[in-house]
Amino acid sequence: MVPYKHYGLLAIVSLMWMAGCSSPYVENNKIEEIAPVVFWSVDKGTEGKLKISTLVPPLIQEKKRLLSKEVDLLKQGDQKFNLIYYRELKQGQLRMLLINEELAKKGGIEKLINTILVDPDISMRVYLLIVRGDFDEYIKNQLTEQENQDYFLYRMLKHYEEHNQGEMSIVNIHKFMKKVYSPFKDPILPVFHSDKNNFNYVGTAIFQNDKEVMVIQDVDDNIFQLLDNNHFLKVLAIPKLSISLGRIRSNVRMKLSRDYSSLSLHVGLKGRIEEYQGELNIQSEEQLEHLIHEIEVYLEEQTSDLLKRMQRWKVDPLEVGTHSLKPFSKQITEDQWLKYWGNMKINVDYDIKVHPLINGAVDVFQNK
Repeated sequence: MVPYKHYGLLAIVSLMWMAGCSSPYVENNKIEEIAPVVFWSVDKGTEGKLKISTLVPPLIQEKKRLLSKEVDLLKQGDQKFNLIYYRELKQGQLRMLLINEELAKKGGIEKLINTILVDPDISMRVYLLIVRGDFDEYIKNQLTEQENQDYFLYRMLKHYEEHNQGEMSIVNIHKFMKKVYSPFKDPILPVFHSDKNNFNYVGTAIFQNDKEVMVIQDVDDNIFQLLDNNHFLKVLAIPKLSISLGRIRSNVRMKLSRDYSSLSLHVGLKGRIEEYQGELNIQSEEQLEHLIHEIEVYLEEQTSDLLKRMQRWKVDPLEVGTHSLKPFSKQITEDQWLKYWGNMKINVDYDIKVHPLINGAVDVFQNK
């Protein structure tokens, strides 16, 4: 008779044996014969097809090259790439999915993303990016300048995700799809512009389900980051007022009226002045107060305008609708919410506390 203490070991061995025997096929994972894929770039092809591209990243010293194929289905890319390259491509190291903006505006990227989500070999932390322009042209040109550009792009995204300072929206597949399927939560993705020599962050794309409907950038994107992204922004530059604020923390409060006819948005900001090129003497308490008031008025107007555009497009990336959820009350539908949201009166109020551009004031602020 087998002692109880050995039952666990027998169960583990049995599971390992069953897993090993569950398929008659053995994966080829010989280092010399495989090539891990870091990114897929998906663009419009001819006659309704998809154009899929990736860099061949060999594990030995060998010149990199860009592989591109037109396919009907995303998974055909695996097959067709393997027919033109002597190493077997493995998607287990896929870290970025770059989707051309024209595809995102058309809608239907949910199907592309689901194809990746159901692949057990691919991480759910794959970064999603929207690209304007020709990314393939950029990568081809960079091969002569920096052959590991694909890896450096991944490291850049990882850096901004870890530090979470509001410079750009960083979204992975899991976060995107969670919002696609959740009520009162419209997903977002970062937008980059690509040409032969540059790959630059543009702003934040806002989606209605899986279709891009609007893009916010510059100051509007900064405001969105303050309202949505962990309430911290490293730098807020306001060229109109010739000022840059830094290390800003925001406290955002939203309150819906009982009949959903109005929204009160209060934003408290704390930070410091890091640059001022205007005409006011900000060493004067009176003129500093005047400048702060100008900043408050400017941000209130910009935020109101941004929210009104969201209302027109019937999108709610700030998840205002979740404030309608109350215990022991009937939940309104998403369609009902969008009707309320589209006609809602919005009142925005900013309360800003900043320290002037002098070392003593900054030291006081930092030691509080």
